[in-house]
Amino acid sequence: MTDKPALDAAYALQSPEDNRRLYAEWAESYDQDFADNMGYALPIFVADAFVQSWGRAHLGQILDVGAGTGLVGKRLAYHSVHSVDGLDISAEMLAVAFAKGYYKKTIECNLLERLPIVSARYDGIISAGTFTHGHVGPAALDELLRIAKPGALFCLSINLEHFETAGFKQKLKEINNDIDNLSLQTVPIYMQGSIGKHANDLGVIVLFRKTLP
Repeated sequence: MTDKPALDAAYALQSPEDNRRLYAEWAESYDQDFADNMGYALPIFVADAFVQSWGRAHLGQILDVGAGTGLVGKRLAYHSVHSVDGLDISAEMLAVAFAKGYYKKTIECNLLERLPIVSARYDGIISAGTFTHGHVGPAALDELLRIAKPGALFCLSINLEHFETAGFKQKLKEINNDIDNLSLQTVPIYMQGSIGKHANDLGVIVLFRKTLP
């Protein structure tokens, strides 16, 4: 398994327009060219961590942020979690995800802008691979907190290389009064045995709940 050119392009993204352009071209082949060939394991680790912490008989509505082609949705369905919406900037990626049947609905929007979602809408927010190189920074957490219900579970992966340098560690300190039960877990992004310059990349799974009134 080797790096695909599109992976380097993904890590070099700088703007929403760059995101839309790349993922429009990559949507149909993403699962095979990247997820399968690179042994992309992060969605599995994130979904498993979410379900382990969920603890409410899988009740409530969940939003998969940066849903892409539905890899997190697939793993949640494996755990019999089905009340999931998918949000992404790429209409093409969302079309692939929705066709798989893992999402009740999909939402095309830019995480760097105000989301077209009412406040206190979701019981859970999950995301794998979105908070990484050139994608979305810590400012997006404000909107995600807005659309989450009090007590909502958050399970977000953040690329370890950027956890401090991109301001995520500082942002978690700034929103400390708005979250409870914060925990951090470092996990591999790719399966053991993957090769290429990104094969040993690590992610931080950030778990917390939105503070109750």
